[in-house]
Amino acid sequence: MKQSGRDGHEYIAVKSNKWAVLSVSVLASFLSTLMMSGLNVALPTIQTEFQLSSALLSWVPTSYLLTSAIFLLPGGRLADIVGRRYIYLIGILLFALGSLGCGLAGSASWLFTMRAVQGIGGAMTMSTGMAILTSVFPPKERGGAIGWTVAAVYIGLSAGPSLGGVLTEHMGWRSIFLINVPLSIFIFIAALVAYKENWADAKGQHFDLKGSLVYGLGLILLMLSSSHLPEITGWALLFCGLVAMIFFVIMQRRSEYPVVDLRLFTHNRVFAFSGLAALINYASTFAVGFLLSLFLQRLQGFSPQQAGMILVSQPLAQALCSPIAGKLSDKVEPRILSSIGMALTALGMAPLIMLDTSWPIAWLIVFLVIQGIGFGIFSSPNTNAIMSSVPPRQYGTASGMVSTMRVLGMMLSMMVTAILFGMKHGGADIGSEQALSLLFVMHTSFMIFVTFCIFGIGFSAVRGNVSRNL
Repeated sequence: MKQSGRDGHEYIAVKSNKWAVLSVSVLASFLSTLMMSGLNVALPTIQTEFQLSSALLSWVPTSYLLTSAIFLLPGGRLADIVGRRYIYLIGILLFALGSLGCGLAGSASWLFTMRAVQGIGGAMTMSTGMAILTSVFPPKERGGAIGWTVAAVYIGLSAGPSLGGVLTEHMGWRSIFLINVPLSIFIFIAALVAYKENWADAKGQHFDLKGSLVYGLGLILLMLSSSHLPEITGWALLFCGLVAMIFFVIMQRRSEYPVVDLRLFTHNRVFAFSGLAALINYASTFAVGFLLSLFLQRLQGFSPQQAGMILVSQPLAQALCSPIAGKLSDKVEPRILSSIGMALTALGMAPLIMLDTSWPIAWLIVFLVIQGIGFGIFSSPNTNAIMSSVPPRQYGTASGMVSTMRVLGMMLSMMVTAILFGMKHGGADIGSEQALSLLFVMHTSFMIFVTFCIFGIGFSAVRGNVSRNL
């Protein structure tokens, strides 16, 4: 049975209980970010155990982000064809397997490999989770549901540093990964029960494997280039990566069944500018936790648990604001809320350009809270705008694009820090004797991130109204 919503699109009334689906989405979102934010606090400990350079250390989060980025768009498209339920369940199992492998890793290379497996599983759940949620909630309730899911992301980010600090200090960093295994199994069983449909709205269409491979190759080359810049090898990898991505775009324009329909960018202003705003927002915020974790532990002498308690202030503020902002976005144009959120993010980050070891920690917490409020106001309305701007047959693609913009933004954020570390810090470990070089990387990174935010405010503001583009 089909019904029409506020967005002018038809959506299918489903058998699945929407509140059960929302509960699974909330749990899964909480789990993935709990591990990600908890790991930030454990990075210095991992660096010491495996004797990693600062550049190699950045690959602990980056290996997860890279494989996620590679599989998100193809995963979303494949889910539209074979069914979102199947892809989601397989993704949960892969995430559990990767978590187990990370917890048992005996070398840095094995840790990077298992993080990649985690990333594939995470991509399969991220590219389908929001699409399933959008499929079962009508437009008038969608913003609120998205708001609660985004809030779960931030609650995970809030709890992660504290829990990660406690686990690292008392049980070792491996426990951060191992705790994911039973939680993943529980979510798998819950999803198996809650998801009554398979949601294959593009069933019968073909999957563009060649395009997916070229897309993945381009991302790998671009990310590898960051570890070698400004050397000639880095520039060569960067050039090859850009060529691969240009070739991918050409292939998509010619494909009957593309991985991503480029008309979403050329004919859908809300979708295009909302996606670009998401990319910029994550690019300007993700590496903040990474940098401040090193700052607090290496230069300020805080324990992992103490650093986690300080860093928790940002995602906690995000968690409190997201449900409210999501619900408001069902009534107020998302571009207005998202633009205000981006501006607050910039306002909270700008003072960190001058951060040094003489700062009172209370001031750092204040600016982290301002960032968190801004990010919370931005994210839910922006996601609602993207998902409400496409018809049901493209929910998987749109969900994959939401997650892709998030992960690519995170990758770009880490690329900025990796390049700066490589240029200024070399392969040395980070200790108090390298305070000036670490502060240089931090100040320069924050300056770049604030600039990103300023551009993001512009893209967010000019996207147009959702109701006028449907």
